[in-house]
Amino acid sequence: MRLYLFCIFIFFICYQDVIAWGFYAHRLINRQAVFSLPPELMVLFKPNLAYISDKAVNPDRRRYAVQGEAEKHYIDLDVYGDSAIFKLPQSWQEAQIIYGEDSLRKNGISPWSTYLTFQYLTYAFQKKDRQAILKLAADLGHYLGDINVPLHSTENYNGQNTNQHGIHGFWESRLPELYAKDYDLFVGKAEYLTNPRKEIWEAIEVAHNALDSVFSFEKLLTDKFPDDQKYSYENRGSITTRVYSKAFSLAYHQMLAGQVERQMKKTIKLIADFWYSAWILAGQPDLTNPAPNFRPPFEIDSIETPQDSIKNVREHQSLFTDPEALFWKSLNKNLYYWQAFRKYCGRRPRFLPRG
Repeated sequence: MRLYLFCIFIFFICYQDVIAWGFYAHRLINRQAVFSLPPELMVLFKPNLAYISDKAVNPDRRRYAVQGEAEKHYIDLDVYGDSAIFKLPQSWQEAQIIYGEDSLRKNGISPWSTYLTFQYLTYAFQKKDRQAILKLAADLGHYLGDINVPLHSTENYNGQNTNQHGIHGFWESRLPELYAKDYDLFVGKAEYLTNPRKEIWEAIEVAHNALDSVFSFEKLLTDKFPDDQKYSYENRGSITTRVYSKAFSLAYHQMLAGQVERQMKKTIKLIADFWYSAWILAGQPDLTNPAPNFRPPFEIDSIETPQDSIKNVREHQSLFTDPEALFWKSLNKNLYYWQAFRKYCGRRPRFLPRG
């Protein structure tokens, strides 16, 4: 067993420099949102554009090490029955009273935790804490991105219940990687939101209503494409991995009729609006003239390993085809999540992480 785990450890170490592709859309979305901000916010966000973009994926990395993080990325609306989006309380306190915190966390808490992150960002603006602003803005961008993905709103999040395993990464990663370069992602100026909490729930509603086409179109095409045409193999750095073929991806993308682009644009606009609204609610603080030695925050919280940290973490990408998920990039160095991964293997020695 020790030799087995050691080989796995060496495998991931050898691929520290592999370019990750699973996080492409999150980084692009956060980056584009910056360009919708007014000059008063640009003075902080534009010089730290690389940080806002690169750290857009931090919440996904934390899923493997920080207890309570995973459930912030989704909500299984179908668990709550018909019209769940209208029945669930928008207030976290009210939802706890009706359903209980354990039950809510089990089925995902994305709308409530996203709004809480927005409140934290507003407070950081009030304090003019530039490091906290950047960190929370990057996190908020990620969470707002997740609620706009249809497959983050269903118990069948990766097609595991309908024999469509892998559809999650296909929709949110493969398609943007292939076609986002042709998207028109300019969304105009950021606008103040009078009811941010309502905007979050409406975004989830729109995404959830798109699930029918997400699943049905993939099923239609799968019936037409034999496996050797549905999938192909591509080299990712030093890894050869199976992916959805370009022909199948193109057919699916065309059937969706711009759905992925629409959701990406909606996300970019929503992120810019939320950043701007947090700044407005904080009293429009002056963010010019930072301290001469100002640096973006160092993410020390990313390597916490609490009890039962990554047990039963919801997966939608394979760690073997997305090795960056096991690494934390800080100061341009990849820090390995070995402590967390070792705990995972120790608790479940007969299983490996899988997508």
